Amino acid sequence: MTTQTAPAAKELSTQQTGRSPQAQATTAVSGGTAGADQPAANRGRTSIADVVVVKVAGIAAREIPGVYDMGGGLSRTIGAVRDRVPGGRPNVGRGVKVEVGERQTAIDLDLVVEYGVSVMDVAQDVRENVISAVERITGLEVVEVNVTVNDVHLPDEDEPGTTAEARVE
Repeated sequence: MTTQTAPAAKELSTQQTGRSPQAQATTAVSGGTAGADQPAANRGRTSIADVVVVKVAGIAAREIPGVYDMGGGLSRTIGAVRDRVPGGRPNVGRGVKVEVGERQTAIDLDLVVEYGVSVMDVAQDVRENVISAVERITGLEVVEVNVTVNDVHLPDEDEPGTTAEARVE
């Protein structure tokens, strides 16, 4: 029974494709391997580090009006000290956590929004901008962007000594 089934399968595959089963196996194998006869785009593998996605997402989130800062309380405090150090650069990845796979990524953002703006609108705009930027720049599919709003920046928080001086005068 086995000897009768095998020739029938070979005949069926030859009838459907017009090629022998050996030719099909060779075609499938050569299509999946890289070599000098393959286009340059198919030769090798591209890996994207987590830090690349972190920076792209951080910059994209900060572009949205209504986002005052990013990160939790302690991370913002450390970031403020780091920003004041001569020669120090702002950390665009503060408040961004990512998980990167071979084809997909998931992103978590911690935001501080300006007082008076709609938190839901800012979160939606941030989510859309981050997804667009990450997918365009890295080519990874963004499966989710979780936005956590940790704080609201009040206008009088910029000048901490103003209230005390007003009371003394």
